[in-house]
Amino acid sequence: MDKSVLRRILSYTRPYRLYLALALLSALIGTSLTLYAPVLVGRGVDLIVGPGQVDFPGILRIALQLGITVGVSALFQWLLGLCNNVVSHRTVRDIRVDVFAKLSQVPLRYVDSHAHGDLISRVVNDIERISDGLLQGFTQLFTGIVTILGTLGFMLSLDWGNTLVVVLLTPVSLFVASFIAKRTYAFFKQSSAIQGELGGYIEEMVGGQKVVKTFGYEQRAQAAFEEINGRLYTSGRKAQFYSSITNPCTRFVNGLVYAAVGITGAISAVMGRISVGDISAFLTYANQYTKPFNEISGVVTELQSAFASARRVFAVIDEPAESPDSTQHTLRDCQGRVELDHVDFSYLPERPLIQNLSLVAQPGERIAIVGPTGCGKTTLINLLMRFYDVDAGEIRVDGIPIRQVPRGNLRRQYGMVLQDTWLFAGTIRDNIAYGKPEATMEEIVAAAKAAHAHSFIQRLPQGYDTVIAEEGGNISQGQKQLLSIARVMLTDPAMLILDEATSSIDTRTEIRIQRAFQKMMQGRTSFIVAHRLSTIREADCILVMDAGHIVEQGRHEELLARGGFYAKLYNAQFAQAEG
Repeated sequence: MDKSVLRRILSYTRPYRLYLALALLSALIGTSLTLYAPVLVGRGVDLIVGPGQVDFPGILRIALQLGITVGVSALFQWLLGLCNNVVSHRTVRDIRVDVFAKLSQVPLRYVDSHAHGDLISRVVNDIERISDGLLQGFTQLFTGIVTILGTLGFMLSLDWGNTLVVVLLTPVSLFVASFIAKRTYAFFKQSSAIQGELGGYIEEMVGGQKVVKTFGYEQRAQAAFEEINGRLYTSGRKAQFYSSITNPCTRFVNGLVYAAVGITGAISAVMGRISVGDISAFLTYANQYTKPFNEISGVVTELQSAFASARRVFAVIDEPAESPDSTQHTLRDCQGRVELDHVDFSYLPERPLIQNLSLVAQPGERIAIVGPTGCGKTTLINLLMRFYDVDAGEIRVDGIPIRQVPRGNLRRQYGMVLQDTWLFAGTIRDNIAYGKPEATMEEIVAAAKAAHAHSFIQRLPQGYDTVIAEEGGNISQGQKQLLSIARVMLTDPAMLILDEATSSIDTRTEIRIQRAFQKMMQGRTSFIVAHRLSTIREADCILVMDAGHIVEQGRHEELLARGGFYAKLYNAQFAQAEG
């Protein structure tokens, strides 16, 4: 068990110290009353001397005391469980909030470099295991400590010799439980990591199911899944094996303790040092004394799994957040002048991508960015939006370095439509108004009409109140893209970024969308990433990129006349289309 992880979990319980104190008090009172019950039973046994020698009034009085003791004990045990549930659920809620908040703060580089399924597994499955461990762990901890200390006190009050026998045999039980628990923790830690890997693989395969089936990858995907699942089965089986033998082993040791106490107690009774009723109480205490060890070993699976999962969760929380936002400048009434001054950037230090890139986009210009796959077009967009920070050089908007502008303020100046659309489970209205929640219905409809989405929305069962599935699974890819375009048109940004924004739209609708874009781009600085070069002929400036460099720039006619890299791309595309 990692002590630093334990301290970290306990730090989340500090706001609920009152509930913890009440739980501890309930454990103290409830367990003490439970431990007092054998004393009453022992006294009752001593009142039964033999046939015709039974003190019935005394037994009735003891029975009444016993009933009250058991009832009050049950009340405090219920209060203990209630307080533990409050602490556990609220603590786990706070951890989950911190993890999700950190995922929104980490650089995009972190999210891009980790399997999304693994991150989801940490937020959902791993935190749920922490919850299970806390629910059982706190209860066993509180009641166990009080039971052990209280039982020792009562046993000492009855006979110190028999108590010494119990205490001397206790380390054997502790050693067995500790020996097995260490090995259990290692295997559960391994299982958590493999389960995250498995979740990431499943998320990839389910998300790309059409591609998997298209290329006949089902058998290879199944084989890869079975390999990961096999490793998970092996580590899980070992963890379960060690955790499952903990309880039987400790119970065996506890049986030895019980037998030893029975023998020594009988000898003490024969010698007249202890009564028969005291032997009855002592045997009950010997069993109760070992019970906490059995309970703790019984939940060792949940505890070890919880700590292994906690390490994975805290690894996300400890991930460095994005560099702090600067409040030195705020963009107001943005004009849209964008400058890139000798910019260098690479995703990996050993693989340079963009080097010494300089560019000036004047307010209202339409800048098209073209080039072969991997040349840095989308990377340039990521730098403009400050999803990634440049390694060297500087990017300025209206003369202000974007590092001196809050990220939220910078990104609000852009309207961005990507090739990969993103919609959430909700109504059409909510999806369009995602960037402007306070928008009126009239504004939403106007944006949908401008994006040529209004007609298909009206044909849906509930119109703008139609609920679409996660990722827009119940509408077509082209319709999803129209909604994404409407979302941007509603925000009315100062600058536009269109990254293959019409790639999933039919030719007829694309022409209408291009007209809408032409109207929308008037007076706005626009960056257009396009593979179909026919869509950018009207751009004020075309940047031709190759291997992270701008190799040519100019208008469409100028670049064709030069017969350079752009002309080769253009002619190859149309020759391919004609062929």
